[in-house]
Amino acid sequence: MFTVDVLTLFPESVMATLGESIIKRAAQKGLVDVKAHQIRDFTKNKQNQVDDYPYGGGRGCVMQAQPLADCLESAASQRAGRLRKIYLSPCGKPFTEADAKRLSSEYDGLILVCGHYEGVDQRFIDACIDEEISLGDFVLTGGEIAAMAVADAVLRLIPGVLSDAECYEDESHWDGLLEYPQYSRPEEWNGLKVPEVLLRGDHSEVSRWRRKQQLIRTSKRRPDMFSALELSEDDKKLLDEARRDEKRESLSDSILCRQMDESDIPAVLGIADGARAFLRKNGVDQWQDGYPSEAVIRADIERGEAFVLTVGGSVAAFFALCKEPEAGYAAITDGKWSDDLPYCSLHRVAVAPEYRGCGLADRIVSEAEAMTRALGRKRLRGDTHKKNKKDKGLKKCPERSTAPFRAFIIVFSSG
Repeated sequence: MFTVDVLTLFPESVMATLGESIIKRAAQKGLVDVKAHQIRDFTKNKQNQVDDYPYGGGRGCVMQAQPLADCLESAASQRAGRLRKIYLSPCGKPFTEADAKRLSSEYDGLILVCGHYEGVDQRFIDACIDEEISLGDFVLTGGEIAAMAVADAVLRLIPGVLSDAECYEDESHWDGLLEYPQYSRPEEWNGLKVPEVLLRGDHSEVSRWRRKQQLIRTSKRRPDMFSALELSEDDKKLLDEARRDEKRESLSDSILCRQMDESDIPAVLGIADGARAFLRKNGVDQWQDGYPSEAVIRADIERGEAFVLTVGGSVAAFFALCKEPEAGYAAITDGKWSDDLPYCSLHRVAVAPEYRGCGLADRIVSEAEAMTRALGRKRLRGDTHKKNKKDKGLKKCPERSTAPFRAFIIVFSSG
């Protein structure tokens, strides 16, 4: 049995909280025992006075050492095992989940001393207290709220108090992270929906989503905690993915697709240079001969086949949607197209470095699909280098391979 003794001037207030709900049920099972002790019962004067004026002057009164020490001795005499004597004080070490784990696992009980007025006589602290604990960088009128918080945080970790270890291992601070968002019925409330991943029943995806939410929430709200974490490679990938998701969401309303004009050429060529550097870094020899050149871009503009995506008015990506049959597609040597229906071709796709991972490639494919449909065609073809695994089109719709490129086709649902 784990014991908690609270030394206080307000025992009824303490037990009104620690004598109810989960802690009460744990006490009824014999797992814990909580008592509140009235410090005034241990005074040696008729007035039951527990405080007096401070030496050296100053406002207020200080709690005296004698009643505190006698009350503590009485409480300790009724308990067995390893007891930790704690004074709740704004001068103490800030309390953390790690402290709750330590106190619940290394000791058999706690004696929590609640100060009041201007504090307690330092000699009592020096002679009788093992450690001082603070709830945070603020001051309360007394130590009762702090004592109840510490007691609750420790007692919930005692085996059997909660139904399962998962009840606290998945919560904030257990492993240095804040908890993920929680949702309950109904699926939609006031126009706000539960994230779709939580409705699909895929437990591995749910676990992955929750871990991602913990990482991004902690990095935003508690950078002090986050900086102390040792992230695994999987955590780093999840965090990068979460940040890309967030950036994608923030961009969704400001992305526009329009035809490219000559004023866009400098920005487009700069994006092409960035794409070449990215491909080279990843061991892909695509575009390394200076393609697409300014002449190629200008020719696309003249044919009305060049387009840009803008974010907040700035060019963020470009592509070409070609309406005439692609001569090279007639010479596929490894496999064949699934049909010969009229099609458009998607070429010369690149996204500015600062917008990679924000969903612009998917947006390009969607825009190209819409334009192809508007022309009355039901096929959209394209190709990419075999080693260019970052290409979103290749991931979406693989078709047939032709060295050193891989072709793809989008077949519209209308047939």
